[in-house]
Amino acid sequence: MREPLIFDGHNDLLTRLLTLGGVSAVAGLAQGGEGAIDMPAARAGGFGGGFFAIWVPSPMDASARMAAMQGETYDMPLPDMVAQGAASRVVEEEFAILEELERQGMVRVCRTVADLRETLGSDRLAAICHIEGAEAIGPDSTELEGFYARGLRSLGPVWSRDTIFGHGVPFRFPSTGDIGPGLTDAGKRLVRECDRLGIMLDMSHLNEAGFRDVAAISTRPVVATHSNAHAVSPHARNLTDAQLDIIAESDGMVGLNFACAFLRPDGKMRSDVGVDVLLRHLDHLIDRLGEDRVGIGSDYDGALVPAELRTVGDLGVLRQAMADHGYDAPLMEKICHGNWLRVLKKSWA
Repeated sequence: MREPLIFDGHNDLLTRLLTLGGVSAVAGLAQGGEGAIDMPAARAGGFGGGFFAIWVPSPMDASARMAAMQGETYDMPLPDMVAQGAASRVVEEEFAILEELERQGMVRVCRTVADLRETLGSDRLAAICHIEGAEAIGPDSTELEGFYARGLRSLGPVWSRDTIFGHGVPFRFPSTGDIGPGLTDAGKRLVRECDRLGIMLDMSHLNEAGFRDVAAISTRPVVATHSNAHAVSPHARNLTDAQLDIIAESDGMVGLNFACAFLRPDGKMRSDVGVDVLLRHLDHLIDRLGEDRVGIGSDYDGALVPAELRTVGDLGVLRQAMADHGYDAPLMEKICHGNWLRVLKKSWA
């Protein structure tokens, strides 16, 4: 199944290209690649685009991290904060990669819902510019206007490390995200400035206190672009029912994350995850949020995903599973892209 087209709430293609050489690595995507997203795989899998994350990596031992996440329990400390200057250099490099993708005709950076509607189904991927972790922004948020002019339309105040704006959740299992204090004064100013400009705020990595602060301050929908149901997998990165209720009340939404540790009930980062587990999360999210507030937020090119869904070329497996599970055509269209268009129209108005 290649339809409905899937518009995805989160990918880390820009960071992967950065590690492969930056702008010079872009051209190779036209013919294929070894990652999760390239142009042939997108055509094969009916992948229409999504949120392209600009992210500043933290130094870490990936093999040690993966080994730790095979345990019955784990609690990895938050990485150190990243200085604004260092973050700004990486953000500029990843902006340049996104702009080169557009120059070469692979994506269109979409600034409005009309742009998204025009681009979905075309020969370009519809791309929303997202920054995951606001380290490149100072305490007065003056950088936001310049980023907005370049196409920024979605921002996560934190990744899973602290910033001057708030506090992230660690990779901890089992746990809730009720870890640490809420937004700082600078974080509260950031929320108001994003609301003013029409930049959607992403709650995916915020701790619970920060999540509640955003919900109390913002007049926009509360959105988690790539998170799952804590009731199915009790990981700190997943959303409790109380958080899902806040999202529903705000008419926001959640994008289903494919990262194995956030899917599996045992919290292990292993790829032997059946599509039935994704359906358990979708069922719970739909039950709690309603059919209009659930989408996809894969985390492709940024996480270990189920073996059956290794690349965007495999997305037909998920569509077929949803259909076999009893999701009718209107619901599948909402989950695959319609709900993202709906919430973005409210978030950007």
